[in-house]
Amino acid sequence: MARPASQHPTDGELEILRVLWDRNGASLGEVCEVLRRERPVATTTVATMLKVMLEKGLVRRKQSGGRGLQWSAVVTHAAAAKSMVGKLVDGIFDGSAQQLAAHLVERGKLSDSELAELRKLIDSQRSKSNKS
Repeated sequence: MARPASQHPTDGELEILRVLWDRNGASLGEVCEVLRRERPVATTTVATMLKVMLEKGLVRRKQSGGRGLQWSAVVTHAAAAKSMVGKLVDGIFDGSAQQLAAHLVERGKLSDSELAELRKLIDSQRSKSNKS
């Protein structure tokens, strides 16, 4: 029995979404052109992926001037990030965002400027919480 399709974008779908977010929509040809800057991709593969993404509610399409379709993202970058980080936190860190943050800090993957920005965000959130 096949497993149900995830509503979260796959890595390949995220690549396509990045193109659509950056360009505020694009034709199939434009998506392929951008993706081919990184690696070879078949137009038929990208078309199939867009169809799957349409079924998942990640993209929409509309007829543009000629015969082609214009594709655009339905899901925003922020919504996709929130959903995928939530999946990561639930699946890997047992629902604990604190464990994720600790992991990032302890692995030393954050630069001094990123740590300072994180500190500002924490202080800002703490200030908002204290006012409530």
